[in-house]
Amino acid sequence: MLPVMNRVRAAGDFSHTVRSGARSGRRNVLLYGVVTSSDSPSRVGFIVGKNVGNAVARNLVKRRLRHAALEHLRAHPYGYDLVVRALPAAGASDWQSLRHELAGCLSTVVRKLERADRVEREGRVS
Repeated sequence: MLPVMNRVRAAGDFSHTVRSGARSGRRNVLLYGVVTSSDSPSRVGFIVGKNVGNAVARNLVKRRLRHAALEHLRAHPYGYDLVVRALPAAGASDWQSLRHELAGCLSTVVRKLERADRVEREGRVS
């Protein structure tokens, strides 16, 4: 279970992350991320729509994604807001493929955000 301080809960935070963040997608998941202040805890939010399956399937996907996201929070405890959107194929996926795809998306988004942050800092110094 994700601690309350590590959850994206407000609709404004979801929309800000989705609209202005870096994005990476795979077959089962689509991940959006933004950099926050370095002293604020990293937060993760989940979007699992009815196209994923019935309530049982959606809750199973959410539990699996939450558990996989905890691994990211251990590696990056501060500075990121992430929103994970489960795609329809996620309802039929097994645990290993969801975990592997989320990890791939996370590494891609973190790399994009670090690159953008580096470019922004260099632009300010010049």
